[in-house]
Parts: sequence; C-alpha cells; structure tokens
Amino acid sequence: MNFAELRFWGWLLLGLSVIGALRVGLGFRISPVPPQFDRLALASLGMFLLACVSWLTFVIWLAVSLISYFGLRWILQHDGGSKRKYLFVLIPLQLAPLFYFKYADFVANGVLGLDVNWARGILIPVGISFYTFQKIAFVIDTLAFKERLPGFLDYMNFVGFFPQIVAGPIERKRDLLPQMEQFRFQWNRRDIDDGAGWIVIGLFFKMGLADNLAPWIPPFVESADNPYMIWIANLLFGLRIYYDFAGYSLIAVGLGRCLGIGLTLNFLSPYCSTNVVEFWRRWHVTLSQWFRDYLYVPFGGGRVRWWAFNVALVFLVSGVWHGAGWNFVLWGALHGAFLIALRWSGGWRVPVPLAWMGTMFAVFLAWLAFYELRTEMLWAKFQTLFNPGSYKIEALLSAVRTLPRGELVVPLGLLSMASVTLALEWLSVRRLNEPYAWLRRPLPLACMVVLTVFLASGKNNAFIYFAF
Repeated sequence: MNFAELRFWGWLLLGLSVIGALRVGLGFRISPVPPQFDRLALASLGMFLLACVSWLTFVIWLAVSLISYFGLRWILQHDGGSKRKYLFVLIPLQLAPLFYFKYADFVANGVLGLDVNWARGILIPVGISFYTFQKIAFVIDTLAFKERLPGFLDYMNFVGFFPQIVAGPIERKRDLLPQMEQFRFQWNRRDIDDGAGWIVIGLFFKMGLADNLAPWIPPFVESADNPYMIWIANLLFGLRIYYDFAGYSLIAVGLGRCLGIGLTLNFLSPYCSTNVVEFWRRWHVTLSQWFRDYLYVPFGGGRVRWWAFNVALVFLVSGVWHGAGWNFVLWGALHGAFLIALRWSGGWRVPVPLAWMGTMFAVFLAWLAFYELRTEMLWAKFQTLFNPGSYKIEALLSAVRTLPRGELVVPLGLLSMASVTLALEWLSVRRLNEPYAWLRRPLPLACMVVLTVFLASGKNNAFIYFAF
C-alpha cells in the first residue's frame, strides 16, 4: 500500500466504515462482538486493500498463501515421520513466483546470455520478496522447529496484515501470530496517540524529505569522471532511500499500533552507527534477522573456521534479494567485505567521531552499487572515486555549477532538515537508547506536521522498496 497516496487512506476509511456498519447492522452494538467477526473483518480488510493496489499482486499473494498453508496442513496430516524433507518441496513452490517475476530476465539474459524476449519487461508484483520470505519463515518454523499450525483465519491475518504486507517488516510467527489470534477492534486512545506519532514521523520522512530529495539526484548521476558529483549523488541517494524506506516502516508501525498490534521497528536510526556491524543491526532489522536465523546460523554462524564464507554468502544473497542485477551482487559483496575486514581488524578502538565517519564512508560508497544499474558506468565511477588525480579543483567547481545558483537554497534547506533530523536521532540513540525518542516529542511532531503539509509534492511517488 502506498501510504503517501490519499487513495490509500480513502480505501482504509471505506473499509473501516463498512466494518463499523456491519457491526451495527448485525446487532453487535448491543451484544458482544464474536471474536471471529473482528478477525474475519481484519482479513477481509487486508485483502481488499491489497486488491486495490494491484490484482496481479493480490492473486500471486493469495496463491503463495494457499500453497503454503494447505501444503503444510497436508504434510502434518499425512506423514508421521520426519517432516523436514518436505522443506525441499514446499519452499521451491513458494519461491517459484518470486523467481519468475523478479529473476527470470536476469538469469536468462544477464547470466546465461540466452537473449530471450519473453523474460524482458516482466512486471514484478508489489512486495513479492517481503511476503514470500515471511511465508518461508512460517513454513520452516512449522516443519523444522515443530511449531503448531494455527487456524486458517489467523494464518491469513498473519500473512495479510495490511500495514506490513508489501514492504515489511518481515514479521516472525512467534511475534505476530499470537497478536492475530487475540485481535479485536478496540479503539484504545493510548494506542492511537502512540501510533499517530509514528505515522507523523513516517509521512515527514517520505513526503517531506525523500520525495523532495529525489529530483535533485539525476543531475549528478550522469557524471562518471567527476568524483565530487558522484559523492553528492551517493549522499543524496543514501538519504533518500533511508527516509523513503524508514518512512514506510514507521507508518506501518504506527498503523499497527492504532489497531493494537505491535510490529517490529524495522529501522533503529542506522545512520547513527559507528561500525558496519551496528549498521546492519539498525538497517532493515527484520531482513537482517531473517538471514541470520535461516541462513547464517544454519551454516555455522561465526563460530566455525569458514565464518568468512558464511558472511559473504549472507550478503551476496542479500544483494540478490534486493534486486536482479550484477550491481546488487556487488553491493552485497561490498558489505560482506566490510564486515569480514572489521572482524579481521580485531575491533580496533578509535574515537567515536572517526568510527562514525568511517562507517558512513563505507555505507555511502556502497550505495553507488545500489542505484547505478549500468555495469560499465558503475565500474567507471568506482575508478574515478579511487583515482586521487580526479579530485581536482576544476571538478569541484564543475560540481558546484551543476545547479543554478538560485536553486541551491532548496537542496541546502533539505540537507539542513535532514541534518537536524539525524542529530535528533543521534541524541535519541546515544543518550536515551531509544531510537526516534526525541522526534516523538510534541514540539518536533508539530513541526513535522506543518513541514509535511507545506513540502508534500502532490505527486504519487511510490516507495522505493515496492520494487523489491
């Protein structure tokens, strides 16, 4: 769901209004509401909102959901022996739509060089990587770790809870399922106040910062021989993708809180990190935990001699998860190399400011491999960045002249707001150990409401991670 579109909020209001009308029409205003009604209503609301996004997305989501649940039920009812062997059947079935829609073109044409036209231009269903991974975890937890299979309605709410269905957080069975089983439409004022604060921050991140930073990136992207322009593009893109993805995640958390559901905080102020390990504990938290629990640990984790291979494997797969292209493979490889080098260094102690600057250098350097899809251009840019001779005063002046002088006030203003936001995040993390705590205070929230109203572009800009 695109939380930045008014249409989403209109559909949500319509769905909630229908649920309220049914409550009254069925006489639940006087008599107690049956628990099944609220859970059925929530499941129906989630499917309705997903269908409003895209019928293709809804059909693929529903197919993977049904295959996962009824495949599990058949296995549990018809086989009395070891059930782990069925993972090698059920997981490929879950991955089949993801592979076709997202990776068929890359594998057929990019890797195998087959030059087949049918694989080109395949439309990727929104959020397919997110809900596929959540369902894979559900299957593994049920078969490998012998967790119980819930009722079908509770399962559908687990895999179809609308705030997080298309872009996470990738919730775990043990965290979200019990809440789904106990769900009731109870409009608690404290929950709504708490959720509203997260929604305000998320909308400001997305509509106030991310959407307004986006138009300033293209002028700097086309340069492959000016290192200053490349670094500016890296900086702007790194800020944009953070405010875009974290904005979505915070709105999802806020919507969940309003409904009395606690979702995982998927971002913990990652740009406050002082090493790359900490960065990955703060960036896209649920994906990092997924790879840790279902890939890194099963291969032996960090306690085996081949720990470096495990780290490299996790981040190569993470790169491929993010996108079908060699640039994403390189992005994952870079982060894997950063973590391996950090461990080999023995954890050198350096002053916090230097540690932070080194971490940000590594993170924003790697962002180049995330947004630059053209392989030849990507290598040319990396060569420029690591060529000391390219850092000339003429290149700096050229970068400054890229934007007309009269327009500099806008990007500088946006960067200033981003700096203030990051400073408040730093205070929240380092002094209170509570991400976004200072941003959730009344005065900053009021300022963000005003700024969001004035800065909203009016364009329906989709969230970046919808493409993943």
